[in-house]
Amino acid sequence: MRHIDIPADEQNAVGGDTADYGLQMRYNFDPVWHFDSELMTDGEDRFHANFRLQGLLDYGDLELRPNVTLRLKDADFNTQYYGTYRDTVDNLGWGLDYAMGVDARYHVTSNLYLLGSTNIRMLDNQAYHSSVITERFEGEVFVGVGFFNEKKKSTSKAKQVRRDITTKPYVRVAHGWASPSDMGDILTFKGKRDPYNNQVSSVFYGHPLTDELFGLPLDIYLSPGVAHHWSSEVQNGATEFVTLIKAYYTIEWPIKMRLGVGNGLSYIDNITYIEQQEMDKKEKRASHLMNYIDISYDLSIGSLIRKPELEDLWLGYSLHHRSAIFEASSQFGRIKGGSNYSTVYLQYHF
Repeated sequence: MRHIDIPADEQNAVGGDTADYGLQMRYNFDPVWHFDSELMTDGEDRFHANFRLQGLLDYGDLELRPNVTLRLKDADFNTQYYGTYRDTVDNLGWGLDYAMGVDARYHVTSNLYLLGSTNIRMLDNQAYHSSVITERFEGEVFVGVGFFNEKKKSTSKAKQVRRDITTKPYVRVAHGWASPSDMGDILTFKGKRDPYNNQVSSVFYGHPLTDELFGLPLDIYLSPGVAHHWSSEVQNGATEFVTLIKAYYTIEWPIKMRLGVGNGLSYIDNITYIEQQEMDKKEKRASHLMNYIDISYDLSIGSLIRKPELEDLWLGYSLHHRSAIFEASSQFGRIKGGSNYSTVYLQYHF
């Protein structure tokens, strides 16, 4: 994902939220070093290629990954990202720039890790001599936290030990109805129905990551999905692609039930009515890419009807929520708004 560095008050008009995609080939020299070759493009067929050498230095709780990257950019890529701003367009040629950096990961406790990285890039002559560029070097620093499987040591020698987890993959099929109300009103049973009865159907797959977090019995999944927004008198049909991390906490009494919370990204190919009408009121441009939140409650059908063979089948409610994070994110166009759908679903773990 590419974040465009422009003033916040111009972000919505200019846009610039970009996802690059392509192919990667990796060659492993040994367990420590590997070489990546990547061919990438954005949505407008502006190409670049990355050639990266990266290693792994393991110091127990601290892991360092030094890397060196050569990036080959075609003329359209260079012109768009280094030669264009407001009414200025410098037609640049292709270029080759260089970068080096270090990614770090430090194990704090249980599943919790501190993450950090630093990177510096030297631009090619074509990009550097563009009239909109003032610096030859691009610097980047990142600090954050992440949750990974706990790193454990054997008594004989230091190596990672993988533990089998109890959670199973799942498939979830849902159908829901739009609401003009915000998330708080819907979750406190004050939500209103959309007068145009806009609806959505979705299918999600859940890939288990771990069954504990900080020692708590939390089932964590990577859950990609696709949703179809049905056409109505005020909108055409649309397809939404979602990926998120979803956590479940199970309550065993009096029947098996779960609370679930997930967060991720959502991309829709055609802005729905429920989002567009809010943007029209604010005279803002809607964003196809938004933050995604999934809040759910479900219960085991097998536990409910006392059929052990159906305990992996769950009936539930989920809130399908797209949000732009209150104008805080340049990636979502600096807008405030989104959409909410109350859905019912069946989820089967296999």
